Amino acid sequence: MSSDFRSPFARRTGVSATWDAAKARTALLAMFHAAVQSADPRQRLAAHLPQRPRGRCVVVGAGKSAAVMAAAVESAWPDVALSGLVVTRYGHTVATHRIEVMEAGHPVPDANSQRAAQRILALVAGLGEQDLVLALISGGGSALMSLPAPGLTLADKQVVNQALLVSGATIHEINAVRKHLSAIKGGRLAQAARPASLVTLAISDVPGDDPAVIASGPTFPDRSTLGDVDNILAHYRIVPPPAVLTYLRQAPETPKPGEWDSDYRLIATPTMALQAAAETAASFGLHPWVLGELEGESRELGRIMAGIARSVHRHGLPVAPPAVLLSGGETTVTMGPDAAGRGGRNMEFILSLAISLQGQLNTWALACDTDGIDGFGDAAGAVIGPDTLARAQARGLNPTEALRQHDSFGIFDALGDLIRTGPTLTNVNALRAVIIA
Repeated sequence: MSSDFRSPFARRTGVSATWDAAKARTALLAMFHAAVQSADPRQRLAAHLPQRPRGRCVVVGAGKSAAVMAAAVESAWPDVALSGLVVTRYGHTVATHRIEVMEAGHPVPDANSQRAAQRILALVAGLGEQDLVLALISGGGSALMSLPAPGLTLADKQVVNQALLVSGATIHEINAVRKHLSAIKGGRLAQAARPASLVTLAISDVPGDDPAVIASGPTFPDRSTLGDVDNILAHYRIVPPPAVLTYLRQAPETPKPGEWDSDYRLIATPTMALQAAAETAASFGLHPWVLGELEGESRELGRIMAGIARSVHRHGLPVAPPAVLLSGGETTVTMGPDAAGRGGRNMEFILSLAISLQGQLNTWALACDTDGIDGFGDAAGAVIGPDTLARAQARGLNPTEALRQHDSFGIFDALGDLIRTGPTLTNVNALRAVIIA
């Protein structure tokens, strides 16, 4: 889709029209679409493929982009005998002809997640040195390809996974636990594929693009330890099911660095998405200020970003208006025991931002997940402007109470400010953009 949403007047004269809500929304959406487009496997994957194999080629994979990545492989290699299986989130499939696609649960794994993992391990077993395993990995793969370690059940893993998701733990911490409770993550898929050649093509959705963290690193050696797992569970006061406690007392470590050479190729990253958004912002006459990939509690980051936006508005620091503050990365939401609402990390961030800005003039913002789904709802995220709080109050809504209840979805749904794109079939995590004109 095109990222050029400039008005005809701006294109003819090169002079930026006065900023208003309509122009700001257009620019924000253009930045988001550019970020998504920069990570489209249909445009990026072919250039990263290895040499055609001399033996068999088995394609396996997991993630929100797995199906469209498989279709891109088929398109790039029409004359290669391909077989295999990838698993993606429900509603994220695309048509393929030689590589099978399964759908499974996300963010909590389900029975299909387990079946897919079992079948993928069976597909890579017994291959020879002349054969190639092509692994297609993207965000969401941890839940979508889930095989409990011996002695554990899927229900055991679901309990731990759900507790981690609402604990405030970082994605690095969550995946460290997942890897040690799995028979396929933390390098164990690569271990099972030997002695075949293994090439991983990945779309990163994690800060720092760490291959050991993306989808819990099924094809990459693991640096985390069982001691780390114990510390994480203790820190977040998570008491696992008895079977998990028993297993962790005698569990083997995951495969560690040095056990094999890894051919791991990143085809798209959050940094690439931020660069694409910045280029689009500049085409609107905005000065982009890229803050990078940020982590932390969503509502706290909203307050921090509001402080930076106030400094830009009042003092022209760290960048002079018209400007846009851009950031990516994965924040966290710690759910209280009485939380009753819906809303993902990005909607919580932008609701906190709106409350902290208190209607600051000439300031508009967007926060969306590049996969098209923020949290458990059907929206990618939301937009705000100087009138957001006033419109909410006019409708009898209480933004502060909604934030306390983690009901950002309810507020933005009532205001008509949700961004609904449907599944984008890629995932380089969040894009947050704050325009100060």
